[in-house]
Amino acid sequence: MYFTVEEENLICLYHNADRRRTAANFRTALPEMDKEMAVLACQTADKLDSMSDADFAAQRFHFTDE
Repeated sequence: MYFTVEEENLICLYHNADRRRTAANFRTALPEMDKEMAVLACQTADKLDSMSDADFAAQRFHFTDE
């Protein structure tokens, strides 16, 4: 699974114990996000939903300061 720098940074901010909780954190925060960030959060949550738990556990997410 390939994540953009923006998606990976978002995952780092909302990362939890597993992919389902991380995606749930995005969805919980949606009302507080502006439209552009909400689109990114939904797109990233959808990618997390489509990957396996094993793939998520093996993935290393790194915050990139651009």
